[in-house]
Amino acid sequence: MRLLITSDTHVPSRARQLPAPLLTAADEADVVFHAGDWVDTATVDLFLARSARLVAVRGNNDGPGLRERLPEIARAELQGLRFAVVHETGPARGREQRCEARFPDTDVLVFGHSHIPWDSTAPGGLRLLNPGSPTDRRRQAFATYLTARVDDGRLADVRLHRLPPRS
Repeated sequence: MRLLITSDTHVPSRARQLPAPLLTAADEADVVFHAGDWVDTATVDLFLARSARLVAVRGNNDGPGLRERLPEIARAELQGLRFAVVHETGPARGREQRCEARFPDTDVLVFGHSHIPWDSTAPGGLRLLNPGSPTDRRRQAFATYLTARVDDGRLADVRLHRLPPRS
């Protein structure tokens, strides 16, 4: 099962459109995870149209229309692997322990907000993934997103994709 993991698309405030490689990855994925800060409803509709399955939440930059459509926390179980998606997890320091306590029945936590890619495992086994942002790299060298697979109930081939600079 192929996964696309993205967040913080910020269209149209940070980019006029989504990068083509991200849209291609959405087309190819069995499940798309989006950890919030869409900014506009058209981007949600675009992902819904292009995704076999979308698991998504709202972010702090999402207005009332998106808050009505999207939850603060979303969950999905894929081949027995338990996912949770949330926009913000707080400061990096202590993140693993804090998230493990907040999401005790979760195997993989997808989050966004910082625009900084993150891949770590908490002491109890919770995997934390932040894909960065495909449109607003902030202090990062590249705009990014993640792909992964679920094989036999295990997360595999987690890969950070760096996007070329916008022209």
